[in-house]
Amino acid sequence: MSIRRSLLKRVVALAAAAAVPAGPALAGAYPERPVTLVNPYAAGGPADLVARSLARGLEARLGQPVIVENKPGGGASIGTGFVARAKPDGYTLLLGTSAGHVVTPLMQKTPYDGVGGFAFGAIVAVQPIMLAVNPERGIKTVAQLLARARAEPGKLSYGSAGVGGATHLGAEQFQQAAHISLNHIPYAGAAPAVNDAVGGQVDLVMLNLSAILPFIKQGRLLPLGYAAEQRSPLLPDVPTLAEAGVPGAQAATWYSLAAPAGTPAPIVQQLSDAVRALNQEPAYRDLLTQQGISLMALTPAQAQAYVEQDRVEMRALLGRLDLLAK
Repeated sequence: MSIRRSLLKRVVALAAAAAVPAGPALAGAYPERPVTLVNPYAAGGPADLVARSLARGLEARLGQPVIVENKPGGGASIGTGFVARAKPDGYTLLLGTSAGHVVTPLMQKTPYDGVGGFAFGAIVAVQPIMLAVNPERGIKTVAQLLARARAEPGKLSYGSAGVGGATHLGAEQFQQAAHISLNHIPYAGAAPAVNDAVGGQVDLVMLNLSAILPFIKQGRLLPLGYAAEQRSPLLPDVPTLAEAGVPGAQAATWYSLAAPAGTPAPIVQQLSDAVRALNQEPAYRDLLTQQGISLMALTPAQAQAYVEQDRVEMRALLGRLDLLAK
């Protein structure tokens, strides 16, 4: 099973589950002061776009400033761990991903429980990954990439947004499905990875579409294949990886809104309700969908189940790739 092959089936199943009713009102109004939203990736990348768009929308619904704080590095474990250790009062939140919640804790020991250490208010969005190449490499199709990679195993390099993230594991799945070997260069986020791809320091990237779309439009990166079941409406001429001859290489990043475990249930529900209301705002929807990002609206219970299922799938994938912590 690919990283996100079961996404639609899972969402349908979760949406059919009984919604969790909102808890009783808190004794004091929440929030009474500014809220910090931690992004465990570098500024300027797709996670940063989601974090800052989400923060502006939450501000309008919570009535307090929501300050985005970037804490990149460690396969998203630095920022994720920071929030796990924060006071569970709803004032320190996380824009989480599979890397920080699931994959990094499966690949190495972390000082936090990526699933049990959090209360999940929502799965905010999902974004498939695009394979793109520096046009100076003379590679114009996936078939040409495969031919070059097989002729020179390990010579072509690709940049990811960090070890253990969807962009890394998506590339690993792609290599496994295509029977090729590429040289992995991990970065602390999508922005530095795409900068080096444009500058020629790495040959390829597998990154969220929003990170590379401006460079594709400028002709500074050439898209080769989309790691989704269907083509992106933003780039309808770019085939899916399956259409390009590499089935079984679907990959996407999901983003959660999470609080430290022990955060009062009414606060978690309030955050979930705020996200679901924000999803109905045309300006917010348009901003993210124009970047190839799909919005989601899950209850806290559904979000928790989503992350737990992702851990099951990632454990199986990492086992096949021999990347589980020994």
